Amino acid sequence: MYRLVVQRLTLSLFLLSAVPIHADCVAITDAHQHIGKTQCVRGTIFNVEEGSKGVTFLDFCEKFDTCPFTVVVFADDLRHVGDVRQLKGRAIEINGTIQDYDGRAEIILRHPRQLGKDAILVPPLPKNYDVERRGKYSPGKFSRPKAAKKTQKKKGRGINIEDPNDESQ
Repeated sequence: MYRLVVQRLTLSLFLLSAVPIHADCVAITDAHQHIGKTQCVRGTIFNVEEGSKGVTFLDFCEKFDTCPFTVVVFADDLRHVGDVRQLKGRAIEINGTIQDYDGRAEIILRHPRQLGKDAILVPPLPKNYDVERRGKYSPGKFSRPKAAKKTQKKKGRGINIEDPNDESQ
């Protein structure tokens, strides 16, 4: 137990020293003014929604459709970032290029280091977590491929291979 506490403390100190602390973080309401810039944005995550094809959205407002800012984690990146569901209800700072998507500012989360000191709050995904199936655990079932359907070949009239002009028979 003591060893685990020491390891986590060492890891957290390493992460805090390795990631520069940005004192110039902007609020989510001001993020739209910084489109195209790499910026730190701070806010509290109200909800973590899983969209289609494994895309995960970190919503900073109760109603996502009126929220001025969101964080998007694509399925391929979720494997690297970790279990972002654990961030629900937490105040975080995220670094990245602010982009405009449908009139809303967003940052695409691709690496845990974008979360700075908050990266320690994100545990890795369970090994059997299936991103594309929206969190359904799939241990992986083996099923044999289905056999190809056999088609009946149409049989035509047989061809006589004997020469009718040959009288040797």
